[in-house]
Amino acid sequence: MKQVKFFILFFVIVACSSTQKKIDSQPEEKSLPQEVIVTSTPAFPIVTPEAIKESMEYLASDELEGRATGSEGIEKAAVFIENYFKKNNIKPYFETYRDTFKLGDIIGYNVVGMIEGNDPKLKDEFIILGGHYDHIGEGKEVNGDKIANGANDDASGTIAAMEFGKHFANSKTNKRSILITLYAAEEMGLKGSAHLAKRLKDNGLNAYTMINFEMIGVPRSEDKTMAYMSGYNRSNFAPILNKYAGEEVVGFFPKAKEFNLFFRSDNFPFYKEFNMPAHAISTFDFTNFEYYHHVDDEADKMDYNHMASFINKMIPGLEGMMNAPTKEVILSDE
Repeated sequence: MKQVKFFILFFVIVACSSTQKKIDSQPEEKSLPQEVIVTSTPAFPIVTPEAIKESMEYLASDELEGRATGSEGIEKAAVFIENYFKKNNIKPYFETYRDTFKLGDIIGYNVVGMIEGNDPKLKDEFIILGGHYDHIGEGKEVNGDKIANGANDDASGTIAAMEFGKHFANSKTNKRSILITLYAAEEMGLKGSAHLAKRLKDNGLNAYTMINFEMIGVPRSEDKTMAYMSGYNRSNFAPILNKYAGEEVVGFFPKAKEFNLFFRSDNFPFYKEFNMPAHAISTFDFTNFEYYHHVDDEADKMDYNHMASFINKMIPGLEGMMNAPTKEVILSDE
C-alpha cells in the first residue's frame, strides 16, 4: 500500500513539474523571432511598414505639389504634421507647433513638437531629432510629370522623426526631453534649421545632441552597414548609439567627407550654434537611388520594410542615449 502511495505521489510531482515547465516555456514559444525584436520597450508596438507608407503616400503625393517652401503644398504638409503631433500627444514646444521665418517675400514654417522627459533632472536636457519636410516643388519634366514629390528626399527622414516622436510620446521611456523638429527651406540653403537653431540657442535651450534624418527610404547593399553618419569622427556618437542598439546600425561612409555631407544638411546649423554633437544619418549613399531631385522620387520607390527596420533598430539606441546618467556623447577632433 505504501508502495502504491509512493508511486501516486511520484506521478503527481512529475505532472506538476511538467505543467510548470510548460507554463515557464510559453513566453518563449509565443515570442517573436529575435531579429524582429528591435526595441527595448516591447510592451509598445514596433513601427510598422503600413504606418510609414500611410504617411508617405500623403507627404509625397501630387496633391502637395513637391512641398516647395512658401507653397500651398507645404502648408498642407505642415498641417498634416501638426495633426499627427496632436493625435500622438506630442506637445508644442513654442506657443504653437510653428516656428515662423521669412525669406524675402516667402514665409516658411518649421514644425516643432516636444516630448518631456520623465526624470526630474535629466528632463532639462534635450535631444533634438529632425528632418526637412520641404522639397524643390517642380523638376525636369518626365512623361508629362513635373512634380518632384520628394519621397526619399526627405519625406522619409521626416516620417522617421515623426515615428520616433510617436513612440516616445506613448512609451514615456525617455528620461531626457526630446524635440521633434521638421524644417522648411532646407532646399534653399538650410534656412529653416538655421533659424530654429538660433532661436533655440537664444532661448537658452539646454541641448545635448542633435540627429538629422536625411533620406532613409532605400537600403544600402548587404555588405555595408544599414546607415552611415556624416561627420563620423567629429564625436563618439556612432559607437555610443550602436552600443545601445546592440549592433552596428550606423557606420562610417568614406565619401561623406569628400562630399562635405556634414555641412550640407540640417545638422550643421545646430552644430554651429550649440557646438555640440550634431550629425545627419542616411541610408542613401549615391549608389542606391537614382532619383535625387527627380520627379520619380515617389512613394512607390520607397522600401517600407527597410524603413521600419531602420526606425525600430534605432529606438533602443536613442533610448539608451536619452537615459544615460551622464552626457556620454562628446565632440572630438576629426
